Amino acid sequence: MKSELARILLGCRNAFIAVALLSGGANIFALTGAIFMLTVYDRVIPSGSVPSLIALGLMGLTAYGIQGFVEIFRSRILTRVGLVIKEALSSRSYDAIVRNAARGNYRASNLVRDLDTVQGFLSSLGPATLFDLPWLPIFLAICYSFHPFIGATVTAGALVLVSLAVLSNALSRSPSENLNESQTQRASLLAATQAHAETIQAMGMNMAMAEQWANVDRNIISDNLKLADLTSLLGSISRVLRMVLQSFVLAVGAFLVIQHEATGGIMIASSILSARALSPIDQSIAQWKNIVAFRQSWRRLDELYRNNPAEPDQFSVPLPHRVLTCERIAVAYPNSRNFVLRDVSFAVKAGEALGVVGPTGSGKSSLVRTIVGLWRPEMGAVRLDGQPITRWNSQLRGRIVGYLPQSVALFSGTIAENIARFDPDARPEDIVNAAKTAGVHELISHFPEGYDSLISESGGGLSGGQSQRVALARALFGDPFLVVLDEPNSNLDTEGEAALQLAIQSVKQRGGIVVIVAHRPSVLSTVDHILVLADGRVRNFGARDEVMQRLGQRSPQGRVPQARSAT
Repeated sequence: MKSELARILLGCRNAFIAVALLSGGANIFALTGAIFMLTVYDRVIPSGSVPSLIALGLMGLTAYGIQGFVEIFRSRILTRVGLVIKEALSSRSYDAIVRNAARGNYRASNLVRDLDTVQGFLSSLGPATLFDLPWLPIFLAICYSFHPFIGATVTAGALVLVSLAVLSNALSRSPSENLNESQTQRASLLAATQAHAETIQAMGMNMAMAEQWANVDRNIISDNLKLADLTSLLGSISRVLRMVLQSFVLAVGAFLVIQHEATGGIMIASSILSARALSPIDQSIAQWKNIVAFRQSWRRLDELYRNNPAEPDQFSVPLPHRVLTCERIAVAYPNSRNFVLRDVSFAVKAGEALGVVGPTGSGKSSLVRTIVGLWRPEMGAVRLDGQPITRWNSQLRGRIVGYLPQSVALFSGTIAENIARFDPDARPEDIVNAAKTAGVHELISHFPEGYDSLISESGGGLSGGQSQRVALARALFGDPFLVVLDEPNSNLDTEGEAALQLAIQSVKQRGGIVVIVAHRPSVLSTVDHILVLADGRVRNFGARDEVMQRLGQRSPQGRVPQARSAT
């Protein structure tokens, strides 16, 4: 079965066929110089015919013009192929990067650079050089037709240059891979630095972090230097050898002329033709750094797409409206075999709320990530109305699930856009209803621009509590059946907590389900069931008052219940 990248390339086959045909035409017209010299020396000069020289010159000029037009047209086609492939992969790459990041793999974000590398190579002279290589045997055959000595000389030169290309591939592979790894580390360090700039600045960590940055930069400089030196060395050797070969072919031709086995025209034409025959190999060596980078980027993209296949069209299952069940789920950290949850089971019906409590590190956030479909359980299943939550693709899950993560993330745009999840077709009344349900409508109305107020990345321009309440409105937008809230009151004041409790009651009254992770006990008064986690296992589950009684708690307004086995 062809990979996704291979299928996209196959979709451009007509363009590549056109490039191959144009390359054929360009290489045929590249014989103009050799034929012109051969004719001038062997036909025009002996005949002394000026009209023949003028006619031959005009034909040569026409051929050169056609060759230039063909090469320009070929280059434009390749440029557009690169852009078409990038456009076809852009959204797909973004989707795969987000899915990886949601599972804790942030390294995939560096594959944006890989996509640029693929597009840049396909739009460069690299592919054109590869299309020219198959014409090497034809040029060699013409050289052999001039004289076997000339053909053998050019063949020997071609073998030397091919050996240089093989050596270039062997020597550049390791530095190129090291360079990509160092660039990935630098990108990750930059993202972390920008995300935690306040901590770095306030705690005087600038110099320490700058030293880490400098270490990574030194590795990048070193790897770049190795690649540049290698490319320069082999490229220079290649060019010198090609010039030496061209002169040597001229000397061989002169020897054959002296021996009356060739003409002066053959001598000059052979020298020109040898340079043209070996030019694709020379250009390949000069482009080898880009070729290696393209191959590595292509391999990483292919691996990313294989590990994150596009979501297929599935049978349309009705949206859930009855019950959420977790059936003995076991969950491991992404890219790890360390289980954070084991044998977790419970059920919550429509119109009910579940409070999830437990000590730090007990697996609460891992549970809610699994419930909303971000993490896949190694065993067991999360079901809505009996169907696995993964039965709905991510687009449909957005209509089913409202999620407020522990770390609130808003995006650059208006408040209305953030609440509407940037849906361009969102109705203003739905945005306002979500804000009212979250109890944030009055707050937004007091802003100078109201719902059109602009906020920056990560909610810049809003306080922590305001950002959390806007994010709550986003989770409630569209009246999702399942609303999952991970510590939604961590930044809220008394007014915000009251609005949160009213929002939970509103979801329950319309027949939705709420799952809420709580450290502060006040919100537990709104839940119907409590699930107590410790060490990744269920320690208690049942009706709120029964669980509180078993744990020796007097009321939901007391301290958050902890499992007795917790340390």
